[in-house]
Amino acid sequence: MDRQTTPWVGFGAGKVILLGEHSVVYGHPALAGPLSYGVTARGVASKRCQLALPGTLSRTQKALLNNAFRRAARLCGEPGVKVTMESELPLSMGLGSSAALSVAYSRVLLKAAGRKDVPREVARLALEMEQEFHGTPSGVDHTTSAEQQLILYKRLPNQSAGRVRVVKSSRPLKVLVVLVGERSPTKKTVGALRERQARWSARYGRLFEEIGAVATEGAKAVEAGDLEALGDAMNVNQGLLSALGLSSPPLEDMVYRLRGLGALGAKLTGAGGDGGAVIGLFLEPEPAVAKLLELGVRCFSSQLAGPRAL
Repeated sequence: MDRQTTPWVGFGAGKVILLGEHSVVYGHPALAGPLSYGVTARGVASKRCQLALPGTLSRTQKALLNNAFRRAARLCGEPGVKVTMESELPLSMGLGSSAALSVAYSRVLLKAAGRKDVPREVARLALEMEQEFHGTPSGVDHTTSAEQQLILYKRLPNQSAGRVRVVKSSRPLKVLVVLVGERSPTKKTVGALRERQARWSARYGRLFEEIGAVATEGAKAVEAGDLEALGDAMNVNQGLLSALGLSSPPLEDMVYRLRGLGALGAKLTGAGGDGGAVIGLFLEPEPAVAKLLELGVRCFSSQLAGPRAL
């Protein structure tokens, strides 16, 4: 097939933060992994570089997506491609939907421009889009999606990029992801935390530092194959996030529910607030998924790292 009839396909994985959300914004490490669900973008040759958007989006949403796409396209020389997308991810639930979208679009743009979609280049383009969406992102979401591996990420001072270490696991690392109600706007949650941090900087600085230490310990537990230690780190992290004022009764209820179903550890993932996503670390999450689905709970399982069954 020639260039004009071959579609370019790019996938951007959603993500969960196992350990370290919020503190990562302040320069501490976070442990994050890619979901098996995400966003798929498809491109076909076109006379100009353009984005085809679903009619269900509002005018504001379309303008935001177009502006973000243009920023990435300019870095690729605006290749002749028409891009569409399909998403498996719930929006605004802390699972990195905008980063997955940015990575999927970036992969297609690079391929259409005749360039390799290596993680570093994908992350560079995706960052442009994430800056349009979020202003000053920590970088962990789009980096995890671009790498498609479990990583320990640390933001560099005064930069949106960060230092990345791939974290290998000798055991399957599986999580159960539960969607709990509607999440508060991220800007609202982050802004309120920033105000508290500015008012009581020493106290909150200690909490952020401890969360970073727990993330580093969790990465070491993964590499040692000690999932029980990782689960304990997740439980401790949840307590620290609650101390920061980022949890809520619906999230706490689901955390304890997952622990009751056999989770080695459970915590909120993402910004937190009134709702969002809760993750549980299981050796085998399928029985818990089946039980929750029977009760009408929105959930799914995903393997983040480690050997996979053939």
